[in-house]
Amino acid sequence: MKTITEADKDFVCEIQAPCFQQLSREEVDQIRNSKTQVLFRKGDTLTKQGTFASYILFLISGVVKLYIEGNDNRNFNISIILPGEFIGLSSVFSKNKYTYTTSGLTDCQALLIEKESLERILRGNGTFCFNLTQRYCVQNADLHEVLHNQQFKQMNGRLAGTLLYLNRLKENQPNIFQLLTRKDLANFAGISTESTVKLLKMFEKEGLIELQEKDILLLDIDNILGIYKRG
Repeated sequence: MKTITEADKDFVCEIQAPCFQQLSREEVDQIRNSKTQVLFRKGDTLTKQGTFASYILFLISGVVKLYIEGNDNRNFNISIILPGEFIGLSSVFSKNKYTYTTSGLTDCQALLIEKESLERILRGNGTFCFNLTQRYCVQNADLHEVLHNQQFKQMNGRLAGTLLYLNRLKENQPNIFQLLTRKDLANFAGISTESTVKLLKMFEKEGLIELQEKDILLLDIDNILGIYKRG
């Protein structure tokens, strides 16, 4: 992790993200004065589950994996975070601790915004607060879908859902599958790595996907969607 200063070429002097355009000049100054721009290297931890949350992160660039840490070094992957998204919103609206861990799948740049500063702006700017609340609700809805899949779907349905989810990210992140190991895929689906490898080979044999080393091409999305829906 490295703090980026004004002398660095990648320093962001103006906050140009669409969500910040809803702020007044005074509120933008509050964010600017309470933020630190940081470079995280691939594999670095951005937030640690269970630790005190003193800041919210806004991802400027890079790809981040969000997951829940369990016992015996077992993790469960929840989602992929792309540039333009906030990390740690739950600590603003509820708990004072990070409820999940995030780590960089690539080098990442993020703004670390002091939580108290963001809270003051949310209390005074209804439009900004509404949009951030919407983002938080979308994250919760996605989490509910993940929990539903884990509770009610079989292994092939879980993996099919994982492939469909990651494939949707290809529009903005074409190499998303290449950033993930087979263990990562298994942790998204909530199954073992061995079962993941076997199911991928079965899907390929059935003509549903094509495995190109680490990349995965979905050839028959309709049938994959059918497997996901049937569970």
